[in-house]
Amino acid sequence: MAESRFFNRELSWLEFNQRVLDEARDQTIPLLERLKFLAITASNLDEFFMVRVGGLQILSSSGSQSRDPAGMTPEEQLTAISTRTRQFVRNQYDCYLTDLEPALDAAGIRRFSPVDVPVTHGRLLEHVFRDEIVSVLAPMAVSSRADFPLLLNRTISMCVRLERKPLTPSEDAGERETRCAIIPFGRVPLRFITLPSPAERVYSFVLLEELIEHFVSQFFPEETVLECAAFRITRNADMALREDLAFDLLTEMEELLVARTESDCVRLEVSDRASEELVGFLQSALDLGDRDVYRVAGPLDLSAFMPVAQQLAETVPALRYEPWPPRPSPLVDPQDSIFDTISRRNVLLLHPYESFDPVIRLIEEAAVDPDVIAIKQTLYRTSRKSPIVAALTRAAEKGKHVTVIVELKARFDEERNIEWARALEQAGVQVFFGVKGLKTHAKICIVVRREPHGIQRYIHFGTGNYNEATARLYSDVSLLTCDEELGADAVAFFNSVTGYSLPGPLSRLAAAPLTLRERVIEMIDAEIQYKRQRQRAFITVKVNSLVDPALIEALYRASQAGVRVRLNIRGICCLRPGVPGLSENIEVVSVVDRFLEHARVMHFRHGGDNRVFISSADWMPRNLDRRVELLVPVDDDPSRQRLIESLECYFHDRTKGRQLQPDGTSTLLPRRTTTLKVPAQEWLYRETCERVDAAQRSRQTMFEPHRAPGNE
Repeated sequence: MAESRFFNRELSWLEFNQRVLDEARDQTIPLLERLKFLAITASNLDEFFMVRVGGLQILSSSGSQSRDPAGMTPEEQLTAISTRTRQFVRNQYDCYLTDLEPALDAAGIRRFSPVDVPVTHGRLLEHVFRDEIVSVLAPMAVSSRADFPLLLNRTISMCVRLERKPLTPSEDAGERETRCAIIPFGRVPLRFITLPSPAERVYSFVLLEELIEHFVSQFFPEETVLECAAFRITRNADMALREDLAFDLLTEMEELLVARTESDCVRLEVSDRASEELVGFLQSALDLGDRDVYRVAGPLDLSAFMPVAQQLAETVPALRYEPWPPRPSPLVDPQDSIFDTISRRNVLLLHPYESFDPVIRLIEEAAVDPDVIAIKQTLYRTSRKSPIVAALTRAAEKGKHVTVIVELKARFDEERNIEWARALEQAGVQVFFGVKGLKTHAKICIVVRREPHGIQRYIHFGTGNYNEATARLYSDVSLLTCDEELGADAVAFFNSVTGYSLPGPLSRLAAAPLTLRERVIEMIDAEIQYKRQRQRAFITVKVNSLVDPALIEALYRASQAGVRVRLNIRGICCLRPGVPGLSENIEVVSVVDRFLEHARVMHFRHGGDNRVFISSADWMPRNLDRRVELLVPVDDDPSRQRLIESLECYFHDRTKGRQLQPDGTSTLLPRRTTTLKVPAQEWLYRETCERVDAAQRSRQTMFEPHRAPGNE
């Protein structure tokens, strides 16, 4: 039966978010880092509701009875999601109220209630309310669903129930009218109101919603406030772009962003102190069922604690992780041209342990190098002040031929990408907005340079985005090469995307949606054949998500043939490991630690030939069928061996590693004699530091003669 072969995608994702929450509860982790993990779980859950739950609600409301690979209909999935999410939210607030808030208070970081502050602080809060809040926020009377205000997605509002004061002393209380008013916060930045703190206290604050609740009667001087409660809505963001009807894609994307602000509400979060009458009013006004309402026992929007934790980490470094600054790659000499470096050898970089600077240098040097004639690059997500975009602009202004594919459909980065696309066009860059019906998710940059021997192509392939900020937070891989065959494939691939045509046969690259899945299945089937020939056979894979049924079935076949399969899946895994007769030779581990595991790396023994690949694609139908992705072989021995070593450590991490069980639960990895003495990420950072230090010592002991002037 399908139910016994696959886990449900959505429930698997919720279990991943639980693993992130487990980090927030881990008392061995510095306190502010735990607060960050809690904030990440809230942000993750927001996006999950906006995209996944929103999409399922659309299917359910249309009456769809289609079943996912796990055998569940949309309605069944929504019910299961609601049940699991309620348990998760209880865990979140138990973590915050029972674990984190008392620990923060003990560390000098305290959330005050307005009723508990000292008298002097009370006067300050009254001043803030009168001058900064009453002057900015405005209550909106609501009498029916028709006049309910259009509230911004993921913002907090206050709902106030009021009773009009009696017109005469004899007026009966039952005759008095009650009504509701909404006070929307909008994007007001004043969520955390700082209080003066004594020297021994690091930070004291009051939440805006609690301050409003305390002084709310000042908004309604002629009426009696019956109750006041904070609530927050989440809107559906799973809205399809009709590219087939889009005359101007950029304009269509802007209209889609506006449409998201008016889309249906998919979740209501409300204080657990709110009465049934108030919650019922909100449900009716927002057209929500009981399944869509989540009562919470603490502050709404726990993701808002992320900037607070980041700010306090600078003030109290003892409460954060010991910094691990990215180390410069020993393969890249800062005194040499990046082109000379790449022409001597392939450069493999493991981020964030190694600096992203060589990738930026490639583009920045290309922008000003008189021998560079063209730059071709994809941009999916970039930073707000991207040095890469600045370099591409500079290159175009210097007369180089610059072509950029800016993916406008990168979810939740559409607005920024629209701005970059316009700025690049104004600078003279040839800009493409991806491929109709697909997202261009491949990470590739091609620099074409005229050299004495002819035209030379320098290529960057990556598993992560061209974003120097996330390159310090995400675990990714970069490959810098001037390999002729990879260069020819890269140009053919890029030109096919910009030319809206099918590429000719690629000799070494594989591209989705054309050949990537087929190439991976071909490699899996090869391991099966080696095993049948009584040779050693194994597969090791690291991806963020494993959902694709065809690839899962191929891995099941490999397991049944006796091939050892080890999978490092950070997030969603629909494959059910350890089932006798189906997947007993498959091991699935997940590592959640200080850096977000984001790299996609594959290793197939291939009869001892050791085929290793990096990729931009996760093993999901959306990546393999609806995105433009790349699978890149890594064939030089030093780079290949380093990737194999980096893959191996994750399967020996008994500190952060979790092993997926046949029932969908996860447990700590069992102790082995080969278990790492430190977590995998720490091992990778230490190994990187040792490489860098060894290279520096080697340079210091080299004899470098001074050359006579005429011998240069």
